[in-house]
Amino acid sequence: MKKILRLQSALLKEIDKYEKLVPERSHFIDWERVHIVSCAKLGYLFAEERGVDPILAAAACAVHDYGRIITGKQENHAEVGYEPSMEFLRGTGLFEEDEIQQIGIAVKNHSKKAEIGSPLEEIVKDADVLDFYQYGYGFAREEQKVRLEKLLGREV
Repeated sequence: MKKILRLQSALLKEIDKYEKLVPERSHFIDWERVHIVSCAKLGYLFAEERGVDPILAAAACAVHDYGRIITGKQENHAEVGYEPSMEFLRGTGLFEEDEIQQIGIAVKNHSKKAEIGSPLEEIVKDADVLDFYQYGYGFAREEQKVRLEKLLGREV
C-alpha cells in the first residue's frame, strides 16, 4: 500500500509544478488533487471485487488524467497523457515496465467510455464516472451517463 501513497505524493508534486506552469485550466486545480485520491480508492475497491491487482488499479486511476494535469486542457487529455504518464511512472521507480505499459493503455483509453477494454481499463473508466457523480458533476457525454447507470444498476 505504501506504493500508492508514494505515487500520489509524487503526483501531488506534479500538480503543484504544473499549477504554476499552466495557470489557465479547463478544471479547477484542486479537482485534480481530489480526483487522483478518490479515483485511486474507488479503483482499489473495484479491483478487489473484480480480481485485478488493486495496487495497479489504484495507480492507473490516480494517473489517468495526467494529460489534463500537464496541459490544463480537457480536450484529448487521455491521448495526450499516454506517453507523459508512462514517463512520469518510470521516473517514480515504483513500477515494472509491463505494469507501466498496462497503466499507459488505461490512461490512453479511459475517455472511451462506450468501448470495452481490459479489466484495468474498465476499472479506470468506472472509477472516473463514479467519482464525477459522487461530487455532483454532470456528464458532458451520454456514454458517461450510460456507464454510470450500468455500474449503479439504475437510472441517474
